[in-house]
Amino acid sequence: MFKLARTFSVTCPAAYLRARKLGALALLSATAILCSVSDSAAQSALSNQFNGIGRTATTAELKAWDIDVRPDLKGLPAGSGKVQDGQAIWESKCASCHGTFGESNEVFTPLVGGTTAADVKRGRVASLTDPKQPQRSTLMKVATISSLYDYIYRAMPWNAPRSLTADDTFAVLAYMLNLAEILPDDFELNDKNMADVQQLMPNRNGMTREHGMWRIGDAPDVKAVACMSDCVEVVKITSSLPDYVRNAHENLAEQNRAYGPFRGADTTKPPLAKLPGSALGQIAASTTTSTTSAKSANPNTTNSTNASAVMLPADLFKKQNCTACHATNGKLVGPSVTEMAAKYKGQANLEAKLIEKVLKGGAGVWGAIPMPAQSQLSLLETSTLVKWILSVN
Repeated sequence: MFKLARTFSVTCPAAYLRARKLGALALLSATAILCSVSDSAAQSALSNQFNGIGRTATTAELKAWDIDVRPDLKGLPAGSGKVQDGQAIWESKCASCHGTFGESNEVFTPLVGGTTAADVKRGRVASLTDPKQPQRSTLMKVATISSLYDYIYRAMPWNAPRSLTADDTFAVLAYMLNLAEILPDDFELNDKNMADVQQLMPNRNGMTREHGMWRIGDAPDVKAVACMSDCVEVVKITSSLPDYVRNAHENLAEQNRAYGPFRGADTTKPPLAKLPGSALGQIAASTTTSTTSAKSANPNTTNSTNASAVMLPADLFKKQNCTACHATNGKLVGPSVTEMAAKYKGQANLEAKLIEKVLKGGAGVWGAIPMPAQSQLSLLETSTLVKWILSVN
């Protein structure tokens, strides 16, 4: 009896089924007790193993982390924002990447365009199925207003995510919908009328749950049998770009980052079967070397107690996400550090001018793609970065 109960305590589910078949109710009671003791002992052992590590998250910390807004608008914070207020925020923080009217294709695909009053009325964008439509804007595709609010609130502006308040986000979203002629000029968007505005989204009926991936109890949409022996076919995973967007963001082959995997077809030419591996290897080697030399060549620090001030300039450059647009050596979205250093070398009284350009943003010096304002940087951080850039050989 005791030996059988000990066996049950190790495999409780199996023991339960076996005991039911045997009708051994007494053994079930003993098994439950032993299982409970076993679980408690395991939890106690884990607690002792990690004693003193970590702590329970506070209510405020959980609230700060739990910021997602669902399609039913659960999680939407209280707040409001007017179209005209959103325009001011847009022009200072959004237009440099998305265009004054949300139509720009220079940095990202357009946010606005391709929708009509008829689409707003029926909730389905007609041009999505038109093969002559050259590009799909965000408002053509997105079905829920919560998706727009959630993404803007979490991730925008690109260079300073989470810097917008709830009211700022309502205002920016109101202005974006105003650009698409969905909301009037004097509209004030808030947490109370968001559900009503959802009924004006041009593609609100473009999302459906009537498919097998949503109804998990349904049969799969496709049926396939994996080949296990003497297989003839070889699966090839490939990707391609339509001709009209292939070179929309300039030559991808030249836009390699200074870290991570290296990709990029020469989009100024017709598609190639593959890129030469040796070329990618040379790019990787050159960028790694330039990053290392840039770090070792500029070890200057300051005695300030500010954490950013004692950081190496190259590390500050990465921490502030400058590497999203600027490689150490080689073109990305914007010019490389070495290109900037070479262009401005020997010019007098340049530091103050470049500090202002970094903080306020600018365009035209390095091509059509603008640089957004880096208002999240302090004056000390900006000065440190500018001095470092100008000192790179």
